[in-house]
Amino acid sequence: RRSCVTPVDRILRTILPRSLYGRSFLMIVAPLVVLLGLSTYLFYNRHWDNVTRHMTLAVAGDIALTVEVLRNYPEGEERDRLLRLIQVYTDIRFDFRPGEILPNAGRRTMNTLLERMMTSALDSRVYRPFVLDAVSDENWVIIDVQLQDGVLGVKVPRKRVTSATTYIFIMWLIGISLTLMIVAMIFLRNQMRSLRRLASAADNLGKGRDDLAGFKPSGATEVRQVAHAFIRMRDRIHRQVNQRTEMLAGVSHDLRTPLTRMKLQLALMPPSPDVAELEADVEEMTRMVEGYLAFARGEGAEEPAVLADLAQLVQQVVFRARGLSDARIDLKGADHAMVLVRTQAFRRCLGNVIDNAIRHADRVEVTILPGRQSIQVLIDDDGPGIPADLRVEAFRPFRRLDDTGPVAEAGTGLASGITGVGLGLAIARDVMRGHGGDIRLEDSPLGGLRVVLDLPVLSLLTDPG
Repeated sequence: RRSCVTPVDRILRTILPRSLYGRSFLMIVAPLVVLLGLSTYLFYNRHWDNVTRHMTLAVAGDIALTVEVLRNYPEGEERDRLLRLIQVYTDIRFDFRPGEILPNAGRRTMNTLLERMMTSALDSRVYRPFVLDAVSDENWVIIDVQLQDGVLGVKVPRKRVTSATTYIFIMWLIGISLTLMIVAMIFLRNQMRSLRRLASAADNLGKGRDDLAGFKPSGATEVRQVAHAFIRMRDRIHRQVNQRTEMLAGVSHDLRTPLTRMKLQLALMPPSPDVAELEADVEEMTRMVEGYLAFARGEGAEEPAVLADLAQLVQQVVFRARGLSDARIDLKGADHAMVLVRTQAFRRCLGNVIDNAIRHADRVEVTILPGRQSIQVLIDDDGPGIPADLRVEAFRPFRRLDDTGPVAEAGTGLASGITGVGLGLAIARDVMRGHGGDIRLEDSPLGGLRVVLDLPVLSLLTDPG
């Protein structure tokens, strides 16, 4: 099937934020940025252009008036008096330099908006050659106008040809935009906090840490509806689990009673090969019943998680396995690895896996590999292993692989003393997934099977939000 994902979609997925908070914030910020850009563009092209044009035309008119005064009053005290009056009322400084001629170097390129506006205004009012400099001095715009008998030097204050409202307008836009973004961030964070708490509660429930005493529906109406639905779902799950546990307790009592009577009757019978076979069958039935009940109850699900040294837990299980088997069991890796874990459930999980290994191998190697995100416990053996196409079957409850070839069975282990009912790896997987981790089967460097117990550390030690 041909993929429907286009290159544009891939680029957008790479650029756009993945979190709901980031996407919601982007939906608020993007229109705001577009509005800010359009407002600034229209302001510069309409308002600032018009204001600057009118101000430069006014200055050009004052300069044209001064040129006419010099032309009508070429010399004398009257001309000087008029120049002083013009300078006082226009706030423009004039300096007439008789006999001077402007250099014939041509006009330079006008790059700024002010220079272009000023040049256009002077061309339309003065009608004389001039040189404009609006760059070299930050406080003045310097203009030299060529007259018939000299050069008129003009220094125009920059405030007469530029508007301060331009920068005030831009600062107002930026300030309002930042204020709106901060307010949006605060509101979005409050809404996202409710979702994070709900996600944390759901994650804890899935990992068997059903501690919702401090969890209360909060946030928007839709988020509260989801939270109430989650609480109702949790209550239904608890009721179903409790009903099943009570039923299994009754079944356990009903099954154990006849088995106990059978054991007593066999004990009172004289020893014989037939009696021995019956005793073995009763013992096997007892182990099977215990195994079924342990699997159905989800043993360790109600056990609270505590901060413990995983390396010490592994050492305890390994030492116990050494005392119950003649197989060589080596322990390697880290000496300390702190993690939030249900100790009894993890001992049972690891015991099941090691028991499977020592029943079918002469050498077992247990390695502890701590990492930033997870801690891995590797169990390698030199036994016959499990073919790759049967590894999924090994995790199915009550599924034994002994009859399919020379492979290890999915039996239970040392933690309960129950063997051969096809529940060991199934219980181990339930325990690992209850911790937020997983278990997988691989080829071992020793030639047999490698079982990888992957326990995520950070997801257990910290909750989102």
